[in-house]
Amino acid sequence: MSAANNHLVVLAQSPVHLALPGNVDVDEVLADVAVDGVFAPAADVPGLTTVVADARERGVELSVVVLDSNPDRDSDLRDLATTVGKSEGGTVLVLSPNWMGTYSDSISRVELETAQDRSFGESAATTAERFTHEIVEPGPPWAAYTVVIVAVVAAFVGAVFLTKWRKAHDVTQNSDTVEHPTRPDVGSTSS
Repeated sequence: MSAANNHLVVLAQSPVHLALPGNVDVDEVLADVAVDGVFAPAADVPGLTTVVADARERGVELSVVVLDSNPDRDSDLRDLATTVGKSEGGTVLVLSPNWMGTYSDSISRVELETAQDRSFGESAATTAERFTHEIVEPGPPWAAYTVVIVAVVAAFVGAVFLTKWRKAHDVTQNSDTVEHPTRPDVGSTSS
């Protein structure tokens, strides 16, 4: 391969644009995550370390990164999660005060985003715990429940309609076969 072709191969394997939050030292994040799976302000570390250990016991190789401020774009959090995940592997949750981003080498984007939608809590540890529970034990399948409920209601409405139709049809048939009694002449009245 020529040098130009090698360059194209590298570009094809690399993300087109990877924006990381400007105030984040990626090397520091990777060093902390490599130790205990957590990069966060000191007050959040004990709770998050417990959540990460619990997730790992349940089969999720989780790492959590907590930033103390929001980046310019929420997508920067997913880019940071991707950077950490490509280095450390597993599933990465990156939190800022108002947003979160995720990456996983084993969980689909749909599952990650569904878990994100259901996870915000009062603290970083609560959010991480909810996120972990959602990816390990997803919430109820509301779409399936809706389909079942609609089918049950449709069957009930169909049964009521059929019952009323049969009743109306029976009444019509019975009225055609019943003889109408004639009035007997009781006598003639003459004036």
